[in-house]
Amino acid sequence: MAAVTSSNAAHPPHAQPRRANGPADGNPTLGPDPQLVAEMKHEINALVQEITKLSAQDISPDEFYSGLLARIVSAMAATGGAVWLKTENGQLKLQFQINLANSGIDSSARSRSQHSLLLKNVVDSGQALLAPPSSGKNTDSSPGNPTESLIVLAPFVVEDESQGLIEIFQRPGGAPSAQRGYLRFLVQMCDLACGYIKGRRLRQLEETHSLWRQLEGFLATIHESLDRREAAYAIVNEGRRVIGCDRLTLAICCGSKCQVEAVSGLDTLDRRASEVRALSQLAMAVVKTGESIWSDGSDDLPPQIQAPLHTYIDRSHARLIGVLPLTTKAEFNDASPSTSEAEKTASHPIGALIIEQFRDSAATETLRSRATAVAHHSGQALVNALNHSGIFLLPLWQALGQVTWLFHGSGLAKSKIALAAAASLIAALVLIPTSFEIQARGKLQPSERSEIFAPLDGLVSSVPVEHGQIVESGAVLAQMTNTDLDLQLAAALGRQTTNHERLTAVERILLDNKGGTARLSPVEENRLFGERLQLVQEAESIDRELTLLREKQGQLSVVAPERGQVVTWKVRDLLIKRPVARGQGLMTLANPDGPWELELYLPERRLYHVQRAQTNAHSLDVTFVLSSHPGQTFHGTVAELEQTAEVRGDEGNTILVRVAMEKSQLPQLHDQTTVTAKLNCGRTSIGYAWFCDLIETVQSKILFWLPT
Repeated sequence: MAAVTSSNAAHPPHAQPRRANGPADGNPTLGPDPQLVAEMKHEINALVQEITKLSAQDISPDEFYSGLLARIVSAMAATGGAVWLKTENGQLKLQFQINLANSGIDSSARSRSQHSLLLKNVVDSGQALLAPPSSGKNTDSSPGNPTESLIVLAPFVVEDESQGLIEIFQRPGGAPSAQRGYLRFLVQMCDLACGYIKGRRLRQLEETHSLWRQLEGFLATIHESLDRREAAYAIVNEGRRVIGCDRLTLAICCGSKCQVEAVSGLDTLDRRASEVRALSQLAMAVVKTGESIWSDGSDDLPPQIQAPLHTYIDRSHARLIGVLPLTTKAEFNDASPSTSEAEKTASHPIGALIIEQFRDSAATETLRSRATAVAHHSGQALVNALNHSGIFLLPLWQALGQVTWLFHGSGLAKSKIALAAAASLIAALVLIPTSFEIQARGKLQPSERSEIFAPLDGLVSSVPVEHGQIVESGAVLAQMTNTDLDLQLAAALGRQTTNHERLTAVERILLDNKGGTARLSPVEENRLFGERLQLVQEAESIDRELTLLREKQGQLSVVAPERGQVVTWKVRDLLIKRPVARGQGLMTLANPDGPWELELYLPERRLYHVQRAQTNAHSLDVTFVLSSHPGQTFHGTVAELEQTAEVRGDEGNTILVRVAMEKSQLPQLHDQTTVTAKLNCGRTSIGYAWFCDLIETVQSKILFWLPT
């Protein structure tokens, strides 16, 4: 017995076609009837198309597998078949069968054992299989085909995992090619079934994701308010969308009766209406039993439920009604089958949810599960709302309970001590002065800096300098090439050559005219003199153009305007073989031996304090720390305050502040060293120094008052 892998065969071999009658002498021909073969192919193609359409539909597994197996058996002209699906515990379960009882697999215990092992081997291996009649070892522990039929087996393999298989009982005696055709056809049909399984899984995942997303919004809404009426309407309106029913009603127990509290889609309701009274009686009857019911009016229910149910259906014309009791523990038989009877008895009923469908009478599994989840969470939210809404003047008592303890017994002494401590703290914050410092970030850099820009458009061909190199004035920093400039220069040189040759020719003609015997006419002579003058002027213009082009060509060598150090990081990698535009920055030169300056980025909202401190003092002291030397503190004074604010990266809208300092007090310096500085803006109270941000926020955002 060998497993045969699938192929792309389109059709299985059907029953052997009839042979056409021969000539009058009675000898039959050897060829099949072409018309019969065409009819058979057309029939099989129709069945395959039906199976393809069936696998794409959103139907139940029973409907799909019954339709699938019936069509496969018909297409293969088989005697029967079965669909086996793998359960969660790994066992195979019969999903649908055709003529399985007559196959002979139940003829003995050994036959059943061999057949079960055969199915298990196919599912475990994931390979299709042909099992000849009465094949396999004659033992209970070995797989085999105990029947008189040819068994064709093919598994459903989804994501490298077998989900089940299709078993076809075929008549024995076919040719080997026909048997392989059966196997290939069945494998293809299993592939279509795998598409149905994948689609069903995807729809189930989408349904679960949609349920959790809807439940999240449902929970947030029903627990938003502890008011009884608001909670009730939130439950029915949001719950109806989660369940997907036509109408959802909430009834709350009031003593020995149930009162309809809210109906989805209605702002108000008349409790004296006959339909509302009938619904209240039905809810109370179900709540007393403590069991959920789902009925379309034709079920055999207890008399105490059936009578009010039929009364309400006659008035509402609902095709499906579900009533789920709500308890203090929100436990339900549908959702918690493991709940003990003692716990169910101890739970106190608080109401019921009534689900109604007017278009569909089927209580699907999705509808039941969603309704159970909504009822579970609705019971918890309703209990909270009823407990809080039942307290008289609850908000007032809560407010008083939080305050009155301060004025009784030991609480009074503690209150006095707390008030005295708070008054002392406030006085200290207002009266005790301290230094008021404003923090700002910035960078340390040489004052003498030169930005090197591209003089012309071009391509950087070479960069003979590198980061950190000291260059002298006039040293070549970068060499550029400009193809357009080279073309213009070549064109100008060509025009110069042409002009020179023409001018020489005209002058020779004029010279020959003076000394020769054959003289030119006055008109021709005047024309040549005019052409000579034009060529001379054109030659002068070309010379000036060549001078300018050579000057531009000389500018392609970018030189240092003065002595300095290249501070651009990886300047060669940044520029080499890259096109640049005129005015584009190439690199930066800095003079590390000259003076240094500190640039601080002062937040715009701190400008008022700095300006006021500058007015009161001639110089504003600055204390700063270098990121490279965090343990040392340095000092400087504000030299210049920029008059415009600009947005600078993460710092936001800032004012540029330049700080002067003694270079001798600084350690070994590096360009663009990060600095954290504090500007001393005089003295103020501790409270203002500590809570300056909060005070300014209140002034600008709440009081709309800005300091002047």
